[in-house]
Amino acid sequence: MQTVTRPIGGHLREWRQRRHLSQLALACDADISTKHLSFIETGRSLPSRDMVLRLAERLEVPLRERNLLLVAAGYAPVFPQRPLQDAALGAARNVIDLVLAGHEPYPALAIDRHWTLVAANKAVAPLLEGVEASLLRPPINALRLGLHPAGLAPRIANFAEWRAHLLARLRRQIDITGDPVLVGLINEIGNYPTTDDAKSDRPPPNEEYADIVVPLELVTDGRVLSLFSMTTVFGTPVDITLSELAIEAFLPADAATAEALHRLAATA
Repeated sequence: MQTVTRPIGGHLREWRQRRHLSQLALACDADISTKHLSFIETGRSLPSRDMVLRLAERLEVPLRERNLLLVAAGYAPVFPQRPLQDAALGAARNVIDLVLAGHEPYPALAIDRHWTLVAANKAVAPLLEGVEASLLRPPINALRLGLHPAGLAPRIANFAEWRAHLLARLRRQIDITGDPVLVGLINEIGNYPTTDDAKSDRPPPNEEYADIVVPLELVTDGRVLSLFSMTTVFGTPVDITLSELAIEAFLPADAATAEALHRLAATA
């Protein structure tokens, strides 16, 4: 996401500013002097490998970008990145499959940091009826699938609320990572044709769930399914691929939705 030809100091200063931290705040958190940090940022001092990793941890820099920081400082990357199908990640992949399958008959899916669909359980497919085929061709992007006019958007009863919720999550993710792919994605979604109400940053909240959570209200088979979502991530990953994976699990917000999802599973 960033060129490694830039000096390490420029990278660290950019991440510090992105986190809205002063040099004093970061220096105190990293247990170093403000003068030392200033020298690192201006290129007057080259940080050790351990110092790069310490500052990156305090700044909550994603693992992928920590490797870039190390390379910019003249050190070798330390965080591996393997395909999810790699044998070394077999145990992790089994865990993902178990979580997805165990969540049935409720829908759940695994996505990477660009919201690309990695895996989904059997409860997801029945909810995608009517989605344009082009949106279901790999690589499938979950945000595009949910907010595109040819995707699920026309069937989301509280579309303005749900759209605002997803865009807020995406903006927070961009603030954290600075990922240009996500910047391109939010620009694309922002250009989708929609109503003025849906474009509002503050749509009227669902009265039943106001101040608790934002539900997904999806019209399916003539009924509205109300779903809450939960996000699960690996707690202590040291592999880039695992650090960027998240499981989005949806739970019924009411008894009628739970019953409907059980019926869908039985007839699938």
